Amino acid sequence: MAKTLKFMFIGDVVGNPGVTMVQKWVPKLKEKYSIDAIMVNGENSGKNGRGITPKIIDFFKHVGVSVITTGNHVWEHKEVFNALNERDDIIRPANYPPGCPGKGFTFFTIDGHMVAVVNLHGRVFVRDLLDCPFRAIDSLLTFILTRTKIIFVDFHAEATSEKRAMGLYLDGRVSGVYGTHTHIQTADEQILPQGTSYLTDLGYCGALNSVIGVQQDVVIQRFLLYPKIGRFTVETQGPFVLSGIWVEVDALTGKALKIERIRVIDDEITSMIEVDGSEDHKRRT
Repeated sequence: MAKTLKFMFIGDVVGNPGVTMVQKWVPKLKEKYSIDAIMVNGENSGKNGRGITPKIIDFFKHVGVSVITTGNHVWEHKEVFNALNERDDIIRPANYPPGCPGKGFTFFTIDGHMVAVVNLHGRVFVRDLLDCPFRAIDSLLTFILTRTKIIFVDFHAEATSEKRAMGLYLDGRVSGVYGTHTHIQTADEQILPQGTSYLTDLGYCGALNSVIGVQQDVVIQRFLLYPKIGRFTVETQGPFVLSGIWVEVDALTGKALKIERIRVIDDEITSMIEVDGSEDHKRRT
């Protein structure tokens, strides 16, 4: 029987509540599903819900995370720039312009099998000046496929149509394509016709009764009144949610064999972990 590997992917971790959920539940889920490697999107894991710091990277590694993916908020804390340049366990979207700190893909080994993780950013409804993610992944796969067939893509994007298009575009060439950024877990998990596992959005880790992890009052006020007044603040009142998927892959072919959503709701967390006590940064407008 062919060797298989199991991977878990956790959606955007939002602030201290998300970090706390990761600490409590990732080890339990790893044991429950016999997971071989774990990836999380950490671009919102800073105290204020934006960015990531070296201390938080070390925290994720301590709880067993193999690779941390990010997105447009990765640039929030300048102290992470050296980590992006020097470490292989955190990546940023590959289609940012050349010269940006860090790289857009990485490799690691599990049970003698090399695994690649790629980070991309969508362009629909996005203000950043980014290269085409479709052409970027084509270029990267020219090299990555010479080393491994087990390849996962975190596509950090706004539009569900762009995410779906990327999944179908890469079907048969990678093991999985999973969306992040919108923080709402979708229910369209699928193994595509050519063997690529797919989910439009992994969801998030944070306060359940919030607007994607943020206190609802200011967000609702902005929708009602339009002015960008008030400051987004991470919601710290429970219950809390952890969202993601686990997937089983044929280690020889890289084809996905099974995909299953994960959604844990927990109202028993009594104290928040504060990995990094740095001051909140003002929200960019």
